[in-house]
Amino acid sequence: MASSSSSSSSSGAEAIARRAKIAFEEAQKRLPGGTEADAARARALAQIRVALEQAKEEIREANARDMEQAARVQVSAGTLTSSLVSRLDLFSKPGKWESMLQGVSEVAQLPTPLDACTYARRLADADPKSGSGALDLYRVTCPIGVLLCIFEARPEVIINIASLAIKSGNAAILKGGKESKLTAAVMSRVLAQALGQTELPADLIQTVETRQDVADLLHQDRYIDLVVPRGSNELVRSIQREARMPVMGHADGLCAAYIHENAELEGTVGSILDAKLDYPAACNAVETLLLHRSLLDPSHPNARLWPALGQALLRSKVTLHCDASSREALLASLSGDASPLSSGVVEATPADFDTEFLDLELAVKVVSGPEEAIDHINTHGSHHTDAIFCKSLSSSHSTSSSSSASEHEHPIAALFARSLSSANIFINCSTRFADGFRYGFGTEVGISTGRTHARGPVGLEGLVTYKYVARAEGKGVQAAGSFAGGQGEARSWAHTEIAKRYPTF
Repeated sequence: MASSSSSSSSSGAEAIARRAKIAFEEAQKRLPGGTEADAARARALAQIRVALEQAKEEIREANARDMEQAARVQVSAGTLTSSLVSRLDLFSKPGKWESMLQGVSEVAQLPTPLDACTYARRLADADPKSGSGALDLYRVTCPIGVLLCIFEARPEVIINIASLAIKSGNAAILKGGKESKLTAAVMSRVLAQALGQTELPADLIQTVETRQDVADLLHQDRYIDLVVPRGSNELVRSIQREARMPVMGHADGLCAAYIHENAELEGTVGSILDAKLDYPAACNAVETLLLHRSLLDPSHPNARLWPALGQALLRSKVTLHCDASSREALLASLSGDASPLSSGVVEATPADFDTEFLDLELAVKVVSGPEEAIDHINTHGSHHTDAIFCKSLSSSHSTSSSSSASEHEHPIAALFARSLSSANIFINCSTRFADGFRYGFGTEVGISTGRTHARGPVGLEGLVTYKYVARAEGKGVQAAGSFAGGQGEARSWAHTEIAKRYPTF
């Protein structure tokens, strides 16, 4: 028999989920659709941004208290990693707060993903004999419904996801990490108050506080349509096991960069430093470096690249977990173990190449060429973001309308892009570009490494699905049985293309 507290918690979760579904359905009825509905959502987002700006100091104070508590836990219990504490901080990293606010405005200004017609066919022409008019079919985009979004530490995710949910016509239930409890509480109140001054239902965005709330909500598949987890491997896999509804997200951000033998020294070194140092705790930070074997040959024209890159990483306090070949070559460039930098070079273990460090650590492996690099990434990677560095590409090639898929300036880059199934594949640029804001999505609800629906940074388009709308004209009977193959065989299928537009009624 379930305890009374368990039953109460479950009923509480059901009530939250039901309110979210009711709010979603009410918003669908309340807003007229099309440009008018989008304008109403944009006004709501503008109101949210104003409310956040007005509450900045209160949010800063709450965030500082969360940071103090996290630091105490990290020191006394050692249960919080430095990367998790770093993600919690909303104000120390330059531009983080401003970027969050800008994301709200940019989402509001993006074209609506709703009510777009992606398929239109005339199923049957009008039939004068029966008096039946034309029968047309349209596929149009629509919201998914109620989203349950679970994330760790990063308090700005509350605003990111709320913005995307509102713009895409969805409702959202948000659960942040307990480490950001105070920050999240203030932000949630600000969101609720702002929504209360708009045309949208106040319950469209809700928050919950405890793990038990999440556990109970994962069983509310009657009301919740999609779960979006953002956090550790353990968090995501736990949710994938327990959820009774679809889950969209990624468990790991084990990103790799392969350096080909003809990579440009300056661009490669600078880009990889950014990929490791810009935000080591991010899921799109590079964790594995794969070097073409010829780069270790002193007689090779590009022999300076690995020493230059390795030393730059070491000077930036990155610990390099090197296999035997890369370690030997790097130490030789440092004049052996006598160099102060040599302490940052350690022997790699097999586990290092399956590790998402989320810190100033990097695994390094020598490969025979791009095929081995691809095999390594497909075996050990997480299909998040992987990059290749090779000779520079021309500025005009990618925009040439006359070039075919087989006409590649750099066949190695083409092989890399074609062979990997990662959600993001980059040529000669930092893995840190794998981000919804940087993709021009305004912000993102998360990164998906799944093989269906949304992949990579998930913005507005990843938060809509579609439905088919059939539109029959005339007063006559529209019966499937009256077509060829049915009993009457009086009508024939047309299946001809018509204009892609939202159907009028």
